[in-house]
Amino acid sequence: MASAAGSSLTNMSVVVPVFSLAGAASAAWAAHTVLARHNGDIRDWAIRFLTGPGRTSRLLLLLFMALNLKSLPFVWTARIFGAMIRHTLWPRKPLPQQSLFHYSITRSRTSLMETDYNFHKSNSTYFADLDASRTHLVMYLLGPGVAAVGRNQATKIVVSPDDGVTPMKGSLGVGLGAVFCSFRKEIAPYQPYEMWSRVLSWDRKWLYVMTHFVVKGKVKPSSWDGDKTGRPKKEWTAADEANLQKHVIATAISKYVFKLGRFTVHPTFLMESSSLLPTRPGEGWRGGGPEAVGAVGDFDEAEISESTTPSTDSESDGEAWTWKDVERERRRGMALAGQFAALDDAGALFNGGKNGALGIFGPG
Repeated sequence: MASAAGSSLTNMSVVVPVFSLAGAASAAWAAHTVLARHNGDIRDWAIRFLTGPGRTSRLLLLLFMALNLKSLPFVWTARIFGAMIRHTLWPRKPLPQQSLFHYSITRSRTSLMETDYNFHKSNSTYFADLDASRTHLVMYLLGPGVAAVGRNQATKIVVSPDDGVTPMKGSLGVGLGAVFCSFRKEIAPYQPYEMWSRVLSWDRKWLYVMTHFVVKGKVKPSSWDGDKTGRPKKEWTAADEANLQKHVIATAISKYVFKLGRFTVHPTFLMESSSLLPTRPGEGWRGGGPEAVGAVGDFDEAEISESTTPSTDSESDGEAWTWKDVERERRRGMALAGQFAALDDAGALFNGGKNGALGIFGPG
């Protein structure tokens, strides 16, 4: 979920099953081998490790590793593939269509090795956390679509634009095109926090994801999607609304592209296959000419011009969403995502130092 667009894309339909089986088999075989060959020695080894010469150094090293687990080698890989495997082996239950714009919450805390010289969470480490949060969101929310499009030769969801019949070949891949992050407050060592990620918008190529870093426990949703306990929905008060911004630590926007081989897959294929889009009349969600984001049809433009602030306030309790509700939220999100997308043109400003350069410096 974190590969850059233009480089190797994460092959969802192949990597996740293979990684799951290989990892489980390797762990089982290693445990069997150790226990079979050294069963009698394990207890003695543990005693020597905890009480023998040099035990203080070993125990301090273990403590240091435990307190900085996030920063150890291969832990990032385990976090990402762990999220993929979790939502693949235990897929979600059906969600209401309003869930398309709801938040996925991932909790974490800052280890000492993630801090800078001010003993605050280093700006660069936010991006590793974003990888984990986005992976949870996409694999949970769009998991059914990922599975279906990943078997496109059988499901025939994405077909060739040439004849409209032949299913596109290739493995499903996910690429990260860009990330923007705005920092508001610092995060202290070992301070817990939450990452609230949701779909912001989409166009014919990109799925835009917005993530807020929030102080842990300070913000609670009014309800949970799919909650069958019968608990009443929390009343959302003016005080809740007024206190939101003071708990936001940072905000990021990312954009993903989905590929079948080299063919770009429209994000709505995965949303429809995840049962998150209502039927849209006319040319559907991929009509509307070159932009391929759906024809306006009889949609009243005045209904979406009232506010350009990304929001899901238009949700109605207990009422099924229409395609107009979804399109309204998509356009609200694009008012912000479009400005972010415009930064893609910044690369054109690179002139190769034709007027000179300052020098080459290290270490880098």
